[in-house]
Parts: sequence; C-alpha cells; structure tokens
Amino acid sequence: MPKLKTHRGAKKRFKVTAGGKIRRSKAFASHLKVKKTAKKKRQSRRAEILHKGDAKKIKKLLPGI
Repeated sequence: MPKLKTHRGAKKRFKVTAGGKIRRSKAFASHLKVKKTAKKKRQSRRAEILHKGDAKKIKKLLPGI
C-alpha cells in the first residue's frame, strides 16, 4: 500500500501539541476589527484545542504528523 499523503490545507491550519491534541486558531480575527470589542479581539489571539469529535476527523487528514 502506498504512503498516505498529508492534507496540505489541514497542515497549514492545524498544529498537533506534544500531548497529541490538535490546536486551531480562531476565526474572524484578520480584518474588520474596528467594530469588534477589545475583549473579542484579545480572545481571538489565543489558539483553541479542537473538540474530540472534530479532532478525530483532522487526525485522518494528518497521518504523518
């Protein structure tokens, strides 16, 4: 059986932590920031851990990582 290829889009959007969890960045953080509250902008800087169900799907897209 051939090697599995990594999904390039997923590789750019997700990072795997040392513990095997998957981190993602939050949406709505790149532009149109004037109308967003300071709290919303501050919280959008932090990465979040994916939920277990979603993480399963993403791990299939990242076989070599």
